[in-house]
Amino acid sequence: MNYYVGLSLASSSGMDSGVAVVDEDNNIILLDKLYKMNDVIYFFENFSSLKNSKICASVPYDRTMLEGKWRILSKPYQLVATNKNIPNRDNWTQRHSSRGTEYFKELVQRGIEVSRYDVYMSRQSMHLNSCYKDRSPADCKFLQQALKFEWGFDELPSNMMPVSHLEAIIGAILAKEKENNPDKIRTIYNFRGMDVIDIKANLNISTDVYNFEKELEGKAVLE
Repeated sequence: MNYYVGLSLASSSGMDSGVAVVDEDNNIILLDKLYKMNDVIYFFENFSSLKNSKICASVPYDRTMLEGKWRILSKPYQLVATNKNIPNRDNWTQRHSSRGTEYFKELVQRGIEVSRYDVYMSRQSMHLNSCYKDRSPADCKFLQQALKFEWGFDELPSNMMPVSHLEAIIGAILAKEKENNPDKIRTIYNFRGMDVIDIKANLNISTDVYNFEKELEGKAVLE
């Protein structure tokens, strides 16, 4: 039996990274929090089913603390990266962190299938994004309910779960879909020599809702 491991990797050891292990029947085998990169390495090195696992790890944002609040807030958007009047000192426009990249490449060299994913882009592609503030309690509750009812994770409890666990489940879904439905997975970009994958379209969304959204898009184009 294959196992699908999602890792929501935080940008630093000060934030929790979530790991989720899911089997072929959408049963959640394990949910855990990791902090240091050594914890991540220890988990994978001691995971008994590593050779039978497909791993999908998120690409963390680079949240290096820099002078000026506007610089910190602008990092994910890279609005002025090409403006010659604003020099890129200390690489402050770098959006993503290379944390964990070398270890994931080592796993690939050992024959373990490892992919990367972008949490925010995947949430949008899978219709898991909400109208609430990112990572707020309301947003986390929405994500948890959507995973439970839209993606068939019936074991999820009614009480609120850590967002790192929920984002790790997204990675496990992508790893599973890449194995079972490779034609419905696309590579959106390459980060440090590894493919960052995403879903082409929401596989579980209601056909009526999907067609309704397509009709709205068509009307918007005509107008």
